[in-house]
Amino acid sequence: MADRKLTKQQVQKFRAFIWRYYRKNRRDLPWRETRDPYKVLVSEIMLQQTQVERARRYYPKFLKTFPDWQPLAKASLKKILAVWQGMGYNRRVIFLRELARKVIKEYRGALPPDVSDLVKLPGVGKATAGAISAYAFNLPAIFIETNIRRVFIHKFFSKKNFVHDREIFPLVGQTLDKRNPREWYWALTDYGAMLGKKHGNPNRKSVHYAKQSAFEGSRRQLRGEVLKLLLKSALTRKQLFAYFPKQKFFLDPVLSRLHIEGFIKKQGGAYSIR
Repeated sequence: MADRKLTKQQVQKFRAFIWRYYRKNRRDLPWRETRDPYKVLVSEIMLQQTQVERARRYYPKFLKTFPDWQPLAKASLKKILAVWQGMGYNRRVIFLRELARKVIKEYRGALPPDVSDLVKLPGVGKATAGAISAYAFNLPAIFIETNIRRVFIHKFFSKKNFVHDREIFPLVGQTLDKRNPREWYWALTDYGAMLGKKHGNPNRKSVHYAKQSAFEGSRRQLRGEVLKLLLKSALTRKQLFAYFPKQKFFLDPVLSRLHIEGFIKKQGGAYSIR
């Protein structure tokens, strides 16, 4: 499929519409108050698979405990997990610490601005790298995330199903306001967030759409509960089984996975945070 080409008038009309919405409905978010690459990166990692309101609550506490690369790189896994508790997807904790250590060691504590370098960092995919490049350095990176995808499906593919990101990507590039990419992407994401609440979810038309499985009773929930207990004290397998009698068939695989991922260790018959 050939890339869709927008006319100059279409681009201008689209930009004017998005900017107009943004001027009236701009969201006040704490990570928009900084240009510090470290703080921007923390916010983007937090926003991966996490709702804005939850990230908003945890962001100040995390930065108060780990204000820059050095304390994060030196912190124990237990300390970071304790601050992160409630955010979910705890693998991001390991990524953040590895990332901080790599930035200090390989980049002398200065986060690289280019997407090509950012994607090499632990836990940073193309979308996160593009967001960091735009928000921290105001560079015209082209990226797609959930809210941006909503906007382009709603405005340009409203009558089409199974929309692929490769169809959206060229339009993101054509409409990008290169004079102010940082605020342009803020405007796009604000409009996209509204679409998700008031106009259904346009992302259901995306070929990449997948409804998240239920959290209650899931292995994800069990992982979180196990880590929460181990943050308090070391526990044996028998003690852990006593806490989760209804999920005993999942506990061994969860413990094995947490061990492989580097969260926990087993010593003297008891599990503890590594």
